[in-house]
Amino acid sequence: MTALRTMHLNLFLTHVGHHEAAWRHPDTDLSQIYKFDHYQRLTQLAEEAKFDSIFFADRLSISPQAVAHGAASGYEPLTLMSALAVVTHRIGLIGTVSTSFNDPFNLARRFSSIDRLSMGRVGWNIVTSGTDVEAQNFSYDSSPLHRERYERANEFVEVALKLWDSWSPDALILDQQNGVFADPNRVREIQHRGTYFAVRGPLNMPRSPQGRPLLVQAGSSEDGKEFAAKWAEAIFTAQQTFDDAKKFYSDIKTRVAQAGRDPARVKVLPGICPIIGTTKSEAKAKERRLHTLTTPEYSLSQLSNRIGFDLSPYPLDGPFPELPMDKVEGHRSRSELIADLAKRENLTIRDLLVRLAGGRGHKTITGTPKDIADEMERWFCDGAADGFNVMPQLMFGGLEEFIEHIIPELRRRGLFRTEYEGTTLREHYGLV
Repeated sequence: MTALRTMHLNLFLTHVGHHEAAWRHPDTDLSQIYKFDHYQRLTQLAEEAKFDSIFFADRLSISPQAVAHGAASGYEPLTLMSALAVVTHRIGLIGTVSTSFNDPFNLARRFSSIDRLSMGRVGWNIVTSGTDVEAQNFSYDSSPLHRERYERANEFVEVALKLWDSWSPDALILDQQNGVFADPNRVREIQHRGTYFAVRGPLNMPRSPQGRPLLVQAGSSEDGKEFAAKWAEAIFTAQQTFDDAKKFYSDIKTRVAQAGRDPARVKVLPGICPIIGTTKSEAKAKERRLHTLTTPEYSLSQLSNRIGFDLSPYPLDGPFPELPMDKVEGHRSRSELIADLAKRENLTIRDLLVRLAGGRGHKTITGTPKDIADEMERWFCDGAADGFNVMPQLMFGGLEEFIEHIIPELRRRGLFRTEYEGTTLREHYGLV
């Protein structure tokens, strides 16, 4: 296989790692996980390795089980990104913000501010937030229906884009001698009135060096794919097999073209959770060690919350039950992926808990650097990915292993950059 392009690599950064038992691993230093130095170190390592970007997920609620088992969220993404913008220079910074529990003006202003502070390195991961417990933190009894959330999200993004574009690129004059700071004729009110929002505008912040933040999306339901085809410039996705990833890749690129956009300008990045060993048996032993640190009861409650279906009445060593997909209003695409995985491999609930412990449905690749690079090359060169959302099982040591062992192997094959080609996130993703 010969690559005609180089892959994009995003680091999905968490405080301890993507394995649900990462917080219990002896390499994890819990005294560091709420210190800024920890995030600064990881981000600067990723920047030195020339990752396109780092990414922070977000959730707007927490359960007692999560509190007890080390799954408490890290910092609010935009707050942390603001601080990281000061101590980095080239790497992109992507943060998750929900369209269900925010207003377009405030969000557009916050993102525009960080985009300016970082000199054009910011991206927005657009989510709709699908659980009742999140809604109940914002004065609602329950989450809106799936389709309604996406209807609101569509209008939300439309308004945000209008606000970012309310300043023309040449609006700033900065003429001190003649006393003209900006040309008011090049700053426009947007006068938006829709189903969910009425926003006058303009934004009270000039355009950033990259124009506006990169738009990222991660839903794979029908509504999610249609939303991505309309708006997304990068898509974080989860597939377990090459065939499923290739099918998703082809489907989303077709939808993008049907939406009148250039498919080459929408980057698809499946999540991968690497476990690296000098031999395959060593890697498998590292994986087994992590699995021994899990708690089945907690894993079961997490899976039940993820799919919106209570699994506690079912025996752990029995088959995974049929899910009423037509009634799932939460994370529908991930629920379908989990159900398909259980059915395809005839997994018991206990088997499934182990499979999902490392990345919540994302692809775990366990093996030598060559094994992992081979799989990444296959997906990238054979029409299943434009790059990858890298999800280390452990943040303490896992990122260093990927940088030390996988990045050089990818570079040897001509699959990954040795230097940044530009300074903005859009330049990293080839979207200028």
